Amino acid sequence: MDIVIREALPEEYEELGEITARAYLGDGLLTYGEEDPYLARLRDVAGRAAHSEILVAARSDGRLLGGVAFAPPGSAYCDIAGEGEAEFRMLAVAREGRGQGAGEALVRACIDRARALDGVRHLVLSTSDDMPAAHRIYERLGFVRTPARDWEPFPGLTLLTYGLEL
Repeated sequence: MDIVIREALPEEYEELGEITARAYLGDGLLTYGEEDPYLARLRDVAGRAAHSEILVAARSDGRLLGGVAFAPPGSAYCDIAGEGEAEFRMLAVAREGRGQGAGEALVRACIDRARALDGVRHLVLSTSDDMPAAHRIYERLGFVRTPARDWEPFPGLTLLTYGLEL
């Protein structure tokens, strides 16, 4: 199957928001399930688009498989990126699109975008310890764990961090 990585169209934001929410729910990543307040943020692709570049993985027929938010240095959407660092967030692939290379293609697109930016030396990300398939992708592409940067967005949820030297 051919996968195309491109910028999301505004008319796709709602669908991508639902793909993202369903992926997080399906993977058990939300503490309060359907009642989790983070669901609203996962569904708010338009809000992400105001501060980051929204990329989608789509089949050649246009069907969305997943997406990611790429945040350049200085973006209000960066959680952990410092000077000279870009970040990506909310990588999600629909259940039916998993195992087909969509997640890796989205990560590669973020790497390419970071490398194309002047002054960017690192690409960073945060992830849950409950996402071993994603960790394998990151490590295969050269990311290394940066445990000193692990953080808690709220008490009881520790996010692991990875970085890639560009």
